[in-house]
Amino acid sequence: MNTCIRSDEFNFIKMQIRNIVNGYAASSDKDVLQALVSLVKERVLDVCHDFNEEQMKLLHTIEEIRDKEDAERFFLQLAPYVKSFPELTEQALKRVFPKVKRLKKPDLAGWNLQETSYISWDDKGSSQRYIIAMNEDGLVGVKGVFTSSHQKGICTICKRHAEIGMFISEVKGSVMGTYTKRGNYICQDSIVCNQNIVSLESLHDFILRQRS
Repeated sequence: MNTCIRSDEFNFIKMQIRNIVNGYAASSDKDVLQALVSLVKERVLDVCHDFNEEQMKLLHTIEEIRDKEDAERFFLQLAPYVKSFPELTEQALKRVFPKVKRLKKPDLAGWNLQETSYISWDDKGSSQRYIIAMNEDGLVGVKGVFTSSHQKGICTICKRHAEIGMFISEVKGSVMGTYTKRGNYICQDSIVCNQNIVSLESLHDFILRQRS
């Protein structure tokens, strides 16, 4: 199976397809709808540029989508081409967090790894939240203290309005032996956050700021 679509790209495609569904629900102007479908198809093809000729036939069915049921059928057909987040083995965790002793593997019950750009979990024993993502070098991670704000705001990672909290990490300061605290508001529910990510840029920026 040619799994060549990332989770964030799949979310982006879903957003584009829903624009078609909303367009048909709001307008009956054939020219407007044709222009909308053409634009969506162009954006989806740009994401799925590694598809072979046979797989491209699926993308051309975008022109047949009219309602939510059509959209869901399309998503189900596209899902097998979405990459899953890599398995988090104990060895992988040790490489990402070499200074953390006895770090337990996260409980991923409820997580769909095809809808995952990063994995986040809380260690109640140390009051730490751990976040692991993928970049061009492999798995990278940050840890810090997460405190719920009990209010809604814009998440630094997914850029959506959601229930958020403050994530604070410590990074080495410019003077040896000193540390600087870095704080960002992120989603309280990491699974929902992942479902809202349509680009990895903000996630990678967040990870980089927390590590440097």
